[in-house]
Amino acid sequence: MAILERNNKILLDLARQPGNNKCADCGAPEPDWASYTLGVFVCLSCAGIHRHLPSVSKVKSIRLDLWDDPLVQFMQERGNSAAKAIFEKCVPVFFYRPQHKDCTVLREQWIRAKYERREFTGENNYLQQVYASGRFEVTLWKKGKVNKQFLRRIFLLSQKDLTLRYFIKEDSKVPKAVIGMNDLNAVFQPEKVGHAHGLQISYLHDKRIRNLFVYHDDGQVIVSLFNALRATRLSYLKKKHPTFRENDLIPQLTRHCLKEGYMEKTGPTLREPFKKRWFTLCSMNRKLLYFKNPLDATELGTVFIGMESYGYSVSERSCSRSTKGGQWHCGITLETPGRQFVFMCEQEQEQREWLEAFRKVISQTMTPEDYATLRRKQS
Repeated sequence: MAILERNNKILLDLARQPGNNKCADCGAPEPDWASYTLGVFVCLSCAGIHRHLPSVSKVKSIRLDLWDDPLVQFMQERGNSAAKAIFEKCVPVFFYRPQHKDCTVLREQWIRAKYERREFTGENNYLQQVYASGRFEVTLWKKGKVNKQFLRRIFLLSQKDLTLRYFIKEDSKVPKAVIGMNDLNAVFQPEKVGHAHGLQISYLHDKRIRNLFVYHDDGQVIVSLFNALRATRLSYLKKKHPTFRENDLIPQLTRHCLKEGYMEKTGPTLREPFKKRWFTLCSMNRKLLYFKNPLDATELGTVFIGMESYGYSVSERSCSRSTKGGQWHCGITLETPGRQFVFMCEQEQEQREWLEAFRKVISQTMTPEDYATLRRKQS
């Protein structure tokens, strides 16, 4: 028993060392599990995924399970940094590396790509051609704009002409839509879409944001599409900004929203009844979008949020229980040069999260594109 306790202590000390002190797969701090066949320290969530790969990975808790001397020695010889040099040797620059807050399908396919398919070791580079060849064709389930049902649609992504097209039928000659890469974004939304592989694709159409909600039953296929979109976006941005370094363009390939959820909103005179709306705040383009419902294809309106020096601010608002037409009473006031916006949150926690998100955007330095948007707003 003393030897076993000693081995657990050795492993715990190893897990505190730089490189090992974060999950090898998602970066979560303080991992307390390990794959004793791969030699990596992982978090509980990623350990659960490793359990589905018994042919390549076997995991144990470094706190609770018994470890024999040979396994401990292997962990001492390997570790996260050494494993990364092997299994992440040739990761394409555009390939999305999931974080611990990302959805399961992204983390699972990243883990399978690294250890099961060995896509990034240099020995199976042909596997990367699926998302790096410049052309990607796939049939997805897409939510209808009017009837709300998910129907099969054919999507064709071309890096040559920097477009994503989708067709209603396999023999269709004319696409239903041709989407450019300039304003395209893709983000996984499993809870919103109602499917573990749900993906939201957004783009600008007639000066309004258009959302497509899609999924594929095969996790590898939908994640390959996601990375193919990132590769195509990178090609577009390199043409748009030829002097920029690749590393400066990577954060722009796809972006998460900073905050998303329901709030109540009143009109421009502040005397109109409050109506419940779904809001999405993106820090990358400094825009607050609002929709009637989370799965709406088109936004009802957009609010650009500049810096404080240009007249933008946010504050908590005290509200009485008699707020006209509203059910919620945790208020927020957003000041812009053009008008004042008043929002209501259901809970104080939601109010605090929205205030923090707004303040984060307002405090960010504006980009040349932001200044161009601001000038258009002022003209």
